[in-house]
Amino acid sequence: MKRIEPNHLAIFLTIARHGSFRRAADEIGVTPSALSHVLRALEEHLGVRLLNRTTRSVALTEAGERLRARVAPAFRDIDDALDDLNTFRDTPTGRLRINAARPSTQMVLLPIVTRFLAAFPGVNVDIVVNNALVDMVSSGFDAGVRFGDVVAQDMITVPLGPPQRSAYVASPEFFRRYPTPSTPDELKNIPCIKFRFESGRFFAWEFERDGVELSVEVSGQLTLGEQDLAVQAALDGAGVAFAFEGQVAELIDQGRLVRVLEEWCPYYPGFHLYYPSRRQLPTTLRAFVDFARSSATPSALSTRSGRDQSA
Repeated sequence: MKRIEPNHLAIFLTIARHGSFRRAADEIGVTPSALSHVLRALEEHLGVRLLNRTTRSVALTEAGERLRARVAPAFRDIDDALDDLNTFRDTPTGRLRINAARPSTQMVLLPIVTRFLAAFPGVNVDIVVNNALVDMVSSGFDAGVRFGDVVAQDMITVPLGPPQRSAYVASPEFFRRYPTPSTPDELKNIPCIKFRFESGRFFAWEFERDGVELSVEVSGQLTLGEQDLAVQAALDGAGVAFAFEGQVAELIDQGRLVRVLEEWCPYYPGFHLYYPSRRQLPTTLRAFVDFARSSATPSALSTRSGRDQSA
């Protein structure tokens, strides 16, 4: 069999990672038709179909999934080998791809990344905002940021900030039209802005007081999948919104939002940077991990769990 061009396999992996010729083409810097031509030539060379294509989606065939599973680690090893050359430079260079939910990006990740880039001008950071959990390795990410309690046990984690406390807020005008709730159950009687995860599951609002835990299924005319949009809707008087203290503290201080049920608001584990356990961490990722650890607040470090210590 004629030797396959490694670049063709790299293109196949990029298409498979994005599930889209257009997004893969945007990353590589060519046209989707050029990638389609390369993929077709690769399939003809191998004698098997690697992707099922429709006008709306691209999905791996069984053969394509098997090929991706075998060659993706090899390309990762090549990337790591090239990254090791950073040890011969004064400062790290290269690209980091980080997957993070929008609240963690806004509240902790972006401030750290901007300072990191100023310290390491040879590094490029690509943050992909995605509220759903993804398979980091198969999706081509170096690291991710999520709440510490949702990170898989086989990941190494570094705390990026203190525990986050929930906050339930609405506009002053809203509470001129509706009664202020004194218990979580009273939320059922007023309009609330529901939150839906990307999986389609609705978030049940959680409360805790004196050892009593409650979960309330709220109702309302508006459903959103982004907390910053829910906060904006609350400012516009659409209802009570769920957020985190860090997102709304300034708006509360300004009197633009009113907080309710504060004594019922529980704390959640803080946001954590996480990445796969490897014997040799790529130099650029190691630089970012060390920078993130040094940027963490003392309160975050004091809440580090046992498996965080391995980071």
